[in-house]
Amino acid sequence: MGIILWFKRDLRLADHPALARAAAGEDAVLPLYIVEPELWAEPDAAGRHWAFLSESLLELSEALGATGAPLVIRVGEAVAVLEGLRAAHGITRLVSHEETGNGWTFARDLRVADWARGAGVIWEELPQAGVVRRLNGRDGWARLRDGRMTGTPLPAPTALRGLAGVASDRLPEARDLGLAPDPCTGRQAGGRQAGRDLLTSFLDHRGRVYRRAMSTPLEGAVACSRLSPHLAFGTLSARETVQAATRAAAARKGTREGWAGSLRSFQARLAWRDHFMQKLEDEPALEHRCLHPDYEGLRPRDPDPVRLEAWARGETGLPFVDACMRSLIATGWLNFRMRSMLMAVASYHLWLDWRATGAQLARLFTDYEPGIHWPQVQMQSGTTGMNTIRIYNPVKQGHDQDPTGRFTRTWVPELAEVPDRVLQEPWRWEGASGLLGRRYPAPVVDVAVAARAARDRVWAVRRGDGFRAEAARLVEKHASRKDRQGRFVNDRAPRRGRAGAADDRQLRLDL
Repeated sequence: MGIILWFKRDLRLADHPALARAAAGEDAVLPLYIVEPELWAEPDAAGRHWAFLSESLLELSEALGATGAPLVIRVGEAVAVLEGLRAAHGITRLVSHEETGNGWTFARDLRVADWARGAGVIWEELPQAGVVRRLNGRDGWARLRDGRMTGTPLPAPTALRGLAGVASDRLPEARDLGLAPDPCTGRQAGGRQAGRDLLTSFLDHRGRVYRRAMSTPLEGAVACSRLSPHLAFGTLSARETVQAATRAAAARKGTREGWAGSLRSFQARLAWRDHFMQKLEDEPALEHRCLHPDYEGLRPRDPDPVRLEAWARGETGLPFVDACMRSLIATGWLNFRMRSMLMAVASYHLWLDWRATGAQLARLFTDYEPGIHWPQVQMQSGTTGMNTIRIYNPVKQGHDQDPTGRFTRTWVPELAEVPDRVLQEPWRWEGASGLLGRRYPAPVVDVAVAARAARDRVWAVRRGDGFRAEAARLVEKHASRKDRQGRFVNDRAPRRGRAGAADDRQLRLDL
């Protein structure tokens, strides 16, 4: 008899509750990763994701091989793969972590559950993060989440009794899965060791200026932890990360080096991460539908292809926007404030539907985490009904976050001759006629005019009949809570704003 340990977005051995459960019984353990071609054909999948995942799988395979239970790779549809293994090897149990993934994985898990019931296989899913299944509302969620984070991390096993005689498929190349070439020269490396190295360097020296530097695209690239892809693919667990930060804060208590505020901010953003993943867990449809239904139809579902292409390529004629997009294309990472600005400019100034632009960004973020991504895409697009409408001024953001122009000039070299004083507004330069529309695009919109028009349209929806009642229901289901003393629990509670909406605050997941 054997038990399948199904790896998903949990590519590690340490602090792995599903692995511990599989190893605790008498059955031989079959560690399994299923490469699902249909998943990689989804519009949110990209080659950079597969590259990071492949590196992580190779390291995981080596670690499992050393325990005596080698990782088995199978390519195919999950139910067919699992049934084949059940029939061939007498599998009676399946264990995995709970997954808050995209809509495709949600539907796949429903199919697997139906198969398991019909085949007499016991499937046990265990939580691995702060997401709580089958919540009726947010009351008490923070206590449950924080309780999980303080539990004792599980050690990596040194020896497992593997199931003998199970063949493994070859790990495919990106092209085998139909993924388009995706050059990303600055992509972060996958694998647990890379994640551990980042965590160590962040808590040792890089994170000291985190609180001050996280908002700038240049400094943030170093001062932020850069752990987000490792948390997304599970090479690190949320719990071990939280506890490492807690130990670092305790060790530096009483010092005046800036660590206290930075580590508090980092811990808060780890809590915010779970908070937003909980939203998708509670409402899977928000990947496809506006959270507040009154916003459906606000923007055309078929976005203007010229504006969409200009935004996606970093050729809007708005220098700081283009610099951020080009940096993201080349590196797979961008600090959170700049991610928010890219989404807001697309949604408000360019008036593009969030479903099209959200999928584009999902493909570019190496750290794409559906549970964070889709709630945030809607939040920055103003379609949740319970968050403050925030329309970034991309010119002002360029001045504020790139005051020397170094970041903009690095990624938009066409502006080399533009003076500093008008770098973010090259249309105001006396030499603009020889540049715009020739070597660099003229702006696709007038920033001020487009922002006013968008604001009027969005607030017109909020003044509609029935808007407040639905917003109140959404707040009850999704917004974070205060504790008994009225403090914002883990820096993630609502504030009351216009139209009775709750402001989940301007989240900055600068991990």
